[in-house]
Amino acid sequence: MKTNIFIDAIRNRRNLKFLYSTNEITLEPYYITKDRTGKKVIYGRIKSTNEIRKFEYGRIANIRVISSARFSPRIPLASKVV
Repeated sequence: MKTNIFIDAIRNRRNLKFLYSTNEITLEPYYITKDRTGKKVIYGRIKSTNEIRKFEYGRIANIRVISSARFSPRIPLASKVV
């Protein structure tokens, strides 16, 4: 379920708002992958900063897509070619 929300937000360049542990995060989502330990993570830019951070799926709750705001990535996003 989280993956589908994140993929849709990445494709449509929509911001996300979620709770990460006890902090509310507004994120421009860029990339989903697994880290070195095998945990699923999402990378993105925290809104109103230049910081790209990694967030573990297991610590993310209460995800909302902010449909009124679109973003342009600060880093190039690779398209998956099939």
